[in-house]
Amino acid sequence: MNILTKIKDRAKTVKRRVVLPEGTEPRMIQAAKKIIFEEIADVTLIGDTKEIETLAKEYNLNLAKVEVINPTHSPDFNQYIEDFMEIRKHKNLSLESAQATIAQPLFFGAMLVRHDKADASVAGALNTTGNVMRAAISVLGLKEGINTVSSCFMMTLPKYRDEHDKVFLYADGAVMPNPTAEQLVSIAASTADTMKNLLGMEPKIAFLSFSTKGSASHPDVDKVVKAVEMFKKEYPDIIADGEFQLDAAIVPEVAQSKAPDSLLAGDANILIFPDLDAGNIGYKLTQRLANATATGPIIQGLSKPANDLSRGCSVNDIVDVTAIAVLMKG
Repeated sequence: MNILTKIKDRAKTVKRRVVLPEGTEPRMIQAAKKIIFEEIADVTLIGDTKEIETLAKEYNLNLAKVEVINPTHSPDFNQYIEDFMEIRKHKNLSLESAQATIAQPLFFGAMLVRHDKADASVAGALNTTGNVMRAAISVLGLKEGINTVSSCFMMTLPKYRDEHDKVFLYADGAVMPNPTAEQLVSIAASTADTMKNLLGMEPKIAFLSFSTKGSASHPDVDKVVKAVEMFKKEYPDIIADGEFQLDAAIVPEVAQSKAPDSLLAGDANILIFPDLDAGNIGYKLTQRLANATATGPIIQGLSKPANDLSRGCSVNDIVDVTAIAVLMKG
């Protein structure tokens, strides 16, 4: 059983609801049909009711099994406008501007998640990452104790050493270009939560660098060293160490040589990269050279789950991301 199948099976057991704000996109209609059929989650579609009804007929989606909401026709519309104006009061938002914003499916969908009418939002088949994240951050905000939104990629290697379907989480490979030490701490904390919520595994975190335990001196190394010190102080119950070169993080024999006193002992399952260059290159190298499956980016750090899709996503991608998103609630 591959890891995505396991994630889908876990999603089935928690019985949650996903909102798909791009409800007039044919792929979303087809995905909703599969999500319902596979019992991964209940589904709410956002958009013009007549357009959704037409597409539902075309793709044989039984609308009796999903919720369809046109934002401006919703009995919650005015309440959400008031709530949004309160959230954004520091921006001196006008009533007209708030109305126009909440009428947008991305923002209305995020409001459903904020008010626990849905457990997660999944979008990006039509909208850019910037638009998806803008709505999520504006409405949902950051998780308590977290100072930045970030992402991770779930990397599944067909075989690593003697283990088949070995899973690592790589962070951050998609969102934060040049994180500070403080932001690296939040990225690591968010990724630890993702590991526990999504995979049910104990996080073992390695902060990566081109130096292992002082083997090189440079401001870039200093940033990682500072992040490790801060993380250990703030999250003493999570196994984490660094700074490590990659081999010292994931190869026990190298760890024994380069960092013999480390609790990680070359058995990290979360790799925290020092910047977006390293994270993005790292996940693509693993994907292409090790024939690994890269699942993501998985958005993390928000108070409640919202996830982005590639605009080139397939129906199955939407289904898979839905399973991930509903589990991210914890």
